[in-house]
Amino acid sequence: RKSGEPYITHPIAVARICTEEIGLGATSIACALLHDTVEDTDVTLEDIDRIFGRREKRIIDGLTKISGAFDLSTSDQAENFRKMILTLPDDVRVIFIKLADRLHNMRTLESMRADKQRKIASETLFLYAPLAHRLGLNAVKTELEDLSLKYTEPEAYEEISTKLRKSQEIRARFINQFIAPLKKELDKTGLKYSIKGRPKSIYSIYNKIKKKKVTFEEIYDLFAVRIILDSKLENEKTDSWRVYSVVTDFYRPNPDRLRDWITNPRSNGYESLHTTVMSPTGKWVEIQIRSERMDEIAEKGMAAHWKYKDSKKKIENKFDAWINKIRDLVENKETDTLDFIDDFKLNLYAEEIYVFTPNGDLKTLPKDATALDFAFDIHGDIGKKCIGAKINHKLVPLSHQLSSGDQVEIITSNKQVPKEAWLDFVVTSKARSNIKQSLKEEVKKIAEDGKATLKRKLSALKVNYTDKNVSHLLKMYDFKTPLDLNYQI
Repeated sequence: RKSGEPYITHPIAVARICTEEIGLGATSIACALLHDTVEDTDVTLEDIDRIFGRREKRIIDGLTKISGAFDLSTSDQAENFRKMILTLPDDVRVIFIKLADRLHNMRTLESMRADKQRKIASETLFLYAPLAHRLGLNAVKTELEDLSLKYTEPEAYEEISTKLRKSQEIRARFINQFIAPLKKELDKTGLKYSIKGRPKSIYSIYNKIKKKKVTFEEIYDLFAVRIILDSKLENEKTDSWRVYSVVTDFYRPNPDRLRDWITNPRSNGYESLHTTVMSPTGKWVEIQIRSERMDEIAEKGMAAHWKYKDSKKKIENKFDAWINKIRDLVENKETDTLDFIDDFKLNLYAEEIYVFTPNGDLKTLPKDATALDFAFDIHGDIGKKCIGAKINHKLVPLSHQLSSGDQVEIITSNKQVPKEAWLDFVVTSKARSNIKQSLKEEVKKIAEDGKATLKRKLSALKVNYTDKNVSHLLKMYDFKTPLDLNYQI
């Protein structure tokens, strides 16, 4: 490797990440050890099929397709990414192993040239960290973000990590004082629990500083306190709320900051109860309450679910719903690949809201989704014909942003057609790709008329309609394609 180590250290490290940090099993370990063989040696997929089996062959095929580090400025690399997403529905282990591979590459990035470091780091931030987030791999996502920042914004990274190191003792003292009364009270309840404080990640602190335009010293929730319960599955929810009640007896909660992801888990399977409370010294502290099962799922995401059969069904349904959304996107051949990647990213990081259909079915949409997004979420045709909506029985325009708990009824008309202006306010990739597709069809229709007009004009001038003549016209009017020319005519 560039670092001077023997090559085998990399596949072994990737296999160890798969098992120790993500919690995958034997098949994944085998595929992690083999992940570069087809690309870098004369071993073929057929050899892998013969020696190991069909499943291993499929996973390694998926990994080989995406190994070209995608340089996003060119479409063919983006095309590789599209292929990777296409293998997703087959076997999600392809993505897990790819993330482990990327994590090891990020950990050993210092032996690369500086321009390579920046390129790989920005690509990691752009695609791999959001993917890890989507699959619920919190520990992997956090490390990928922090390592990327180290190479894309080295000064900011250094400054924040130095300040975190310097303030470590003060923070530890503060957390111990904060936790002491809670421990005393929780011991009385007879619940089995562990409690720990942890600082926010460097990347999330950096983001806060940038977004809120504040200094490091002004960030109020630099750390979170996590209370982890050793509870039976059937008692998890009750026990979590008991702990919440103990916490809020001592510290005043911020009513706007309560998040109950136990009743409504996020679509990546994350379950936890979050509240932000005011400490005696006037600092806000975020408190996360969850069971051991939820904690393992929060750190290891989808991979941890296989251990817990009860949550497996729930999460599989959510994961399938997400995969199906992605599949719709991928199969919409019309979308330009770079558009596709942007749309895909939209689906990775979005915070979620929960809204209801008129029959009371629950739908999950990204934050800032509009009535029109909801219409497209139900069905493409409903979206295209949508003229308005009733939210909680009140009429609203298509661009109305939904809030959690809204009940939405869509009003359609057969006369309605998608408009370009719709792209200004929809946020879901399903809505965007449907609208773009319809607009392209509309453009094609208009261009057909333009082409007929052009042929008539040329024949009146006794000029043949040939590729050569058309390309002269394109040059003269500075159009890229005959479609543009015909449409403008």
